[in-house]
Amino acid sequence: MAEGVAPKANAMLICDHVITEVGTNKKSLIGVFENINTIKFPIIHPLLAVYIKLTAAKGQYRFRIELVDLNNNLVLGKAEIPQDIHIDNPLGTHELVFNLGGLKFNNPGQYEFRIFANEKIFAQKTFLVIQLQTPERGY
Repeated sequence: MAEGVAPKANAMLICDHVITEVGTNKKSLIGVFENINTIKFPIIHPLLAVYIKLTAAKGQYRFRIELVDLNNNLVLGKAEIPQDIHIDNPLGTHELVFNLGGLKFNNPGQYEFRIFANEKIFAQKTFLVIQLQTPERGY
């Protein structure tokens, strides 16, 4: 795989899911959120999506995401786009969507999604998993 120029992230958002419109390829992000609230641990988050909009890319790329527990410096999970993506125009924008299900969080604290292009991190999104004292809008 030829080494590409490191992409730059214009946006990285966590949401319930992403809908891609047939024909136009437009993305609708449903239920954008910043943190996960729960009343008990461990928690299994049923399904979420990570949306990344990138630019300044040129070359052949293999994209991967990792979920990291920052409190314990542990990689909790990984997912990879199965095929390489070739990008010709560094001035254009490109979108990636990772759909992730069954993510397990054992403790409250700081977590981070890290996006890799050809084994190098080019974007990160930190979020909190918060333990609520009362059962209001948690899992």
